[in-house]
Amino acid sequence: MKDQYDVVIIGGAVIGSSVAYFLSQNPDFNGSVLVVERDPSYATAGTSLSSSAIRTQFSNPINVKISQFGIEFIKNFGDTMQVAGEEKPELDFHEGGYLFLANTPEQVDILKENHEVQRACGADVVLWRRDELANAFPHLRVDDIELASYGRSNEGWFNNTGLMFGFKAKARELGVHYVKDEVVAISREGSQITGVSLKHGGEIKAGTVVNASGTRASLTARMAGLDIPVEPRKRTLFVFDCAQSPEGTAAVNHGRLPLMIDHTGVFCRPEGRFFLSGCPPVEDPVVDWDDFDPRYYEFEDYIWPALAERSEAFEAIKVVNQWAGHYDFNTLDHNLVVGRHPEVCNFIFANGFSGHGLQQSPATGRGVAELIIYGGYRTLDLSDVGYERVVENRPFLEKAVI
Repeated sequence: MKDQYDVVIIGGAVIGSSVAYFLSQNPDFNGSVLVVERDPSYATAGTSLSSSAIRTQFSNPINVKISQFGIEFIKNFGDTMQVAGEEKPELDFHEGGYLFLANTPEQVDILKENHEVQRACGADVVLWRRDELANAFPHLRVDDIELASYGRSNEGWFNNTGLMFGFKAKARELGVHYVKDEVVAISREGSQITGVSLKHGGEIKAGTVVNASGTRASLTARMAGLDIPVEPRKRTLFVFDCAQSPEGTAAVNHGRLPLMIDHTGVFCRPEGRFFLSGCPPVEDPVVDWDDFDPRYYEFEDYIWPALAERSEAFEAIKVVNQWAGHYDFNTLDHNLVVGRHPEVCNFIFANGFSGHGLQQSPATGRGVAELIIYGGYRTLDLSDVGYERVVENRPFLEKAVI
């Protein structure tokens, strides 16, 4: 490790490693990159504990387009990210699709409005009436459903840590340095960041600093005298076994079931021979950064009743595993914040993904790399999700948040 780098990235999970990869693979960049990661086991990283899925069914065009690039990247991951002398990394992308269910006029209107946005962006999404839904997924009880939105292709789930470690391995092959350490101070002279201090000693001079520190994004920003409205919010996931699994019964997509989001917010999807499920918390307080105790009651109180109501197949189910992870929750508008600070221009945010960081990591890494190399976006313009809206208290709302 040197004492000076052109770019220092704070946080080496999927966002930080994506930035590192897209910088190092760009022939127009010949600088040095250091990634500082406090826990390279990533045991409690949002990446490792996520539900590992990607969708195009969003309400904002920019989020649809971010996912479209992410899907393309995931599908070509093995060829793009192969490290010399190693086997191709495979992400086992299951193109099962997403299925949103609506049973109130308000929910129906949102699905219709979102659908117009998605179709305008070229997403392969259809709206189904009740009879069409029943024909496609005969295991569902649909008498209360007024409309459904189904992604026929380019949506599904994949290997979360495979994506993260793939980025990291390729970035290291391309010359990026990783260090196990923690940034405890950021040096700033006026409107310029000059470097970082590490917990285990050492001062590193930096040309640009990228905040990719997940739920700790606000702590990192404060070290630079800045702020970002990001805090840790707990989400518990449950894996359950099903006495009579409905997987294979669908009349579409070769019998495969999608990731279904019930009108209650409860969701589930196939996970091998099991199912993965979760729900929005009834109460959603900020939690301690080290609080990963699952909310066990959510399954009995919310998830099981909703699923049993939706399908006879889900009446006899049993939890076989559960864990809690954290969203890096953007309290302003639940959307990613990517871009330079308007005054401290060599400090770049890549934060506040609110549960979408894994699927949005490829486009985020590419965008941040373009900002550093070219001074602006060359491919997908991420200006709408820039930091300026935080300063102006101007929410950029996304309606389709799970």
